[in-house]
This record gives sequence, C-alpha cells and structure tokens, in this order.
Amino acid sequence: MTTATQEDGRPNRWLGPGLAFPASLVVLVIIMIPILQLARYSFNHFDPAELMQTAFTFENYAKFFGDPYYRDIFFTTLGIAALCTVLALVLGFPVAYFLARTQSKYKSLFVILLVFPLMVGNVVRAAGWMVALGNAGVVNAVLQGLGVIGKPLTLMYTPTAVVIGTTAVVMPYLILTLQSVLEGMDLSVEEAARNVGASFFTTFRRIVLPIAAPGVAAGTMLVFILCMNAYATPVLLGGSGLTMMAPALYDQITRASNWPFGAALAVILVCGTLVIALLSNWLIHRRYIKTMAS
Repeated sequence: MTTATQEDGRPNRWLGPGLAFPASLVVLVIIMIPILQLARYSFNHFDPAELMQTAFTFENYAKFFGDPYYRDIFFTTLGIAALCTVLALVLGFPVAYFLARTQSKYKSLFVILLVFPLMVGNVVRAAGWMVALGNAGVVNAVLQGLGVIGKPLTLMYTPTAVVIGTTAVVMPYLILTLQSVLEGMDLSVEEAARNVGASFFTTFRRIVLPIAAPGVAAGTMLVFILCMNAYATPVLLGGSGLTMMAPALYDQITRASNWPFGAALAVILVCGTLVIALLSNWLIHRRYIKTMAS
C-alpha cells in the first residue's frame, strides 16, 4: 500500500507524482493534444479552392500581425477581459468577505444562491441579459420610472452590454475562490489590528488584502482566462458591432473554412492569455512577498 512515508520514516517521493499522474494524463489527452494539433494547422497554407494544404509557413501569423483589423480585435478582447476582471474583483471581494465572515444560519443558502447561476448555460444567461438590457427591458424601465432618463438607452449590441454580461458570468468563480482563502485567515489578526486602533479600512488594506493576495491572484487569473475566451456572451450581447477573438476564430474555421488562419488565431489567443495571466500572477505574488516581508 502506498503511504506518505516509507517504512524507515522517510517521505515517499513517489506519492505526489503518483497522485498527479491521472490528472496530468487527462489534461495531456483532452487539452494539450488538440492545442498541439491546432498549432500544427496554423503553419499550413490556405487556398480558397483547395482549402487547407499541408505546408510549413508563417503567413498566417504574418497576416494577423500585419493586419490592423485583427490586432484591434486582440486588443479589444484584452481590454474587455481586463475590465471585466477588475469589475468582478471590486464587486466580488465584499461578497466573498461577507460569506467568509458571516455566522448566519443562512450561509449555506447564500452559497447555493451564488452557485445556482453556474448551473445555467452561458447562452441562457446571455439571453436573459438581452431581455434586461433591451429598449423595453427592465433596466430602461426602471431608469425611466425613476425619471433618470427620458427615452430608452441603447444598451444592447454595445461593449457595455458585453462587459455587464461577461462580468456577471465570471463573478461567481472569483467569489468562491476568494471565499476559500478568506475563510482560512485567522480572525485574531484582524482583532489585533482593531485593538491597536486601526480602522476597518486600514485593517482591510494592511491586513486582509495582503493575506488574500494568493486568492486574488488565483481568482483573477481564472476570471481573466474565462473572459479572454468568452464566445456566447460577446456574440449575443455585442452583435456585429463588437468582435472578440473567440468569435473571430470561430468564423474563420466554420464560415470561411480557413483552418490555418483560425488555428493561428487560436494559438495567439492561448499564448497571449497565458503570458498576460502568468505575468499578472507573478506581479501579485511579488507584491505579496514584499508586503509580508515588511
């Protein structure tokens, strides 16, 4: 039987790799192999008459970096993903803090209500936002009823609608990640800061945020990756007036049948997302280490 320690009391060095092997194999088969296949397709040549032809050329990447239209799509996707991540963090942190600290008997109910939207597909949730943000939707109806606006605002098929819908989709993931980290934080640390005269906001800024930095890093990385790869919400709420990377590469593969260029867009999206997410994670952890050292 495999145990954490060997008979002589030394740690079993094969336990960790043995436990990680099944999950690593699943990731390799389900995720890495298709990505590597797409990477290979991205170097093929596309001919409108004969479609994809086996080759090894950089013309698809040259087309992306040389065309301002596709560069704008990438930076638009990056900007919307960053904005949605920041909004999810700002709006979700207080909720996660409340769920982590509350002693209410309804805490389980609150968590269920938070998880419930995850049981509904993104298409259904986007359709709900289409109803809410339409000219005769609840948002315009409430604003007109309060006298804030005189005529309906154009919210559908705008970047604002995409940001609202995408933020609503990813926020539960960030809240659940932060909640698990905040629940493991020692309450006595906050109480000690309060006892020496620190205000709530000073305690939150100097104690809670630095300790929660690993959770912030993990949650924002997850949310950012989801936002960068969003498809249903940008298509339904953004319409033809806003194009992001995932819909763009989907159109190249399904409508134009240009698999090489679509694969190149996919590789650029994956690599760009990982590089930016890892860089942000590194900066947050660096800040966290400096804060804890001081």
